[in-house]
Amino acid sequence: MQTSQFYVNAHARRATLSRPSDEVRRFHAGLPGYAPTPLLELPEVAEELGVARVVVKDESSRLGLPAFKILGASYAIARALSARWGSERTLSLAELRELAPSQPPVTLFAATDGNHGRAVARTAALIGLDCQVFYPASLTAAAMAAIAAEGALTTRVERPYDDVVQTMRDGAAAFGAAALVVQDTSWHGYTDIPGWIVDGYSTMLAELDDQLHDLGIARVDVALAPAGVGSLAQAIVAHFKSGSTSSAVAIVEPLAAPAVFHALTSGSPAPVSTTDTVMLGLNCGTVSELAWPVLRAGADAAVLVSDDEARAAVATLGAAGVDAGPCGAATLAGARRILASARAELSLSSSSTVVLFNTESLSANPL
Repeated sequence: MQTSQFYVNAHARRATLSRPSDEVRRFHAGLPGYAPTPLLELPEVAEELGVARVVVKDESSRLGLPAFKILGASYAIARALSARWGSERTLSLAELRELAPSQPPVTLFAATDGNHGRAVARTAALIGLDCQVFYPASLTAAAMAAIAAEGALTTRVERPYDDVVQTMRDGAAAFGAAALVVQDTSWHGYTDIPGWIVDGYSTMLAELDDQLHDLGIARVDVALAPAGVGSLAQAIVAHFKSGSTSSAVAIVEPLAAPAVFHALTSGSPAPVSTTDTVMLGLNCGTVSELAWPVLRAGADAAVLVSDDEARAAVATLGAAGVDAGPCGAATLAGARRILASARAELSLSSSSTVVLFNTESLSANPL
């Protein structure tokens, strides 16, 4: 099924993809303050949607930050610096901090529409490195201040997110050999670090498996994955397509930034124009080259949601005790659309289990 706001791929259930190694979770378990984020039951939402169970993986507080992004940033930076400084294994952040003064200087560079940049800046501070973060003018003042408070040198770019990425790349190139670009999207010739960022997100999904087991949930019928450039969605699709029983995964994007949706419906990941949206972290116009093959093979569905639908989902989750910003609530908005219009296509019924991902707190992206 394909409409102006829905896409369904009947062949995705047959996709078989691979997961990262257990090294990733062991790395995160060694970080100060590490603990699994909660998996919360939403019985009122399940009743509204006409399914048996709805659970939400709540990333509103992860390692002291109000979003999940630190999982990818910390692991990718550790992998990159470990290789750069001659280690055959991934060093801990504490080991990297001890080693840094004896190594050639490194400055981290990142572009962001909010949470990724703050995560890169926090990791840089933990290791003792300089950091430069570039962001669009649409970023909230609170998010801008939070990134600066991590100690990063910040640059505001009066252009859309894709142009911010290019400005950051140009700045890193001009900076020279000491620059290390840490970006959660890939392009030609730049795949290692984005791949490690995606691997970093697997810790959240490994926790989810344990928590589903503890709740007695043996099968997930559909998981809703939010997408900006598509890196988190890539991790979620790969995770749910790697087991013996494949679950459906539906990609959720803003109407204002339908990059993945356009790629899936057209068959080509060409850049799309974007407009303003409250879902700032999903306001991206180009799909990551690394994510595209995974999403093309394994995404069962894609749906676009409006700002009003995201706001309504924020309110619903807030009433249920879940601190969600509009990007985090987008998965509930997407579930409402999917359950209303594509229930049969995804084989969903009153006995189904739905998994949502709340990727940020409201403080990370205030309405």
